[in-house]
Amino acid sequence: MTQTTLDNEEAVAIITLHNPPQNRLSAEMLTEFDIALDAVSSSEVRALVLRADGTDFSFGGDILPWPKMTQRERRTLFERYLAACNRFERLSIPTVGLVQGLCFGGGSELALRADVVFAGETARFGHSEQSIAIVTLLGGIHRVAERAGRSKAFEWALTSQQVPAQEMAHHGVINRVLPDAELLAEGMAFAVKAAAGPMLAHAAHKALLRAWVSGGTTVADEALMDIAMPLFESADTRMAIPAAVDVMAKGCGRPQFNFKGK
Repeated sequence: MTQTTLDNEEAVAIITLHNPPQNRLSAEMLTEFDIALDAVSSSEVRALVLRADGTDFSFGGDILPWPKMTQRERRTLFERYLAACNRFERLSIPTVGLVQGLCFGGGSELALRADVVFAGETARFGHSEQSIAIVTLLGGIHRVAERAGRSKAFEWALTSQQVPAQEMAHHGVINRVLPDAELLAEGMAFAVKAAAGPMLAHAAHKALLRAWVSGGTTVADEALMDIAMPLFESADTRMAIPAAVDVMAKGCGRPQFNFKGK
């Protein structure tokens, strides 16, 4: 049974998780997710939406095989998961995560790797790992700490509480809370809009944010010119800046561009 599907719509790729009833992240799903990322990376798509079928986004990792695995086997599996999550997070194109229902454990850690996360109003997030005496194996706690601060990240991890989407948005962990019925349409509309933008500039902003995460504003500033200046030689920028100057000189308002760069 296929547990991960890949579709395209208006220059936007859509990866959908499908492992009912809980959309557990199985080894099969991991393999299919990696294959989907291969296809996305080698395609012409300009944005990616990550979503899940069913009532809930994901309850996290498929723990059923874990007790019979050796420590080495478990580590190998978890490193594969971590590598896939890192790969998704580091895609050069904009990524949008759409979360409905329960989003726990590894499911939450995967969703929060998206550049932008929208959640339905009834969505709930949680670090369920504490309930089985382990830690967030896919980098969840420190990614939440990046956005909400250490104290809130530790509180949520300590208690494994179910955190409503509204609270996650309040603390800056996710971007928007939408009516459940509007989640997919609004998320796709945002991704389509992002896909119409300048891809190299999107990728540059992602690179700057990674530099900032690594070492704060000092490291990001040190990388800034090396990341930013090549944009001026891109086809998009060489088209857009003169056109914008012309519009400004004529007082015609804001120009609209058809960006084509990859």
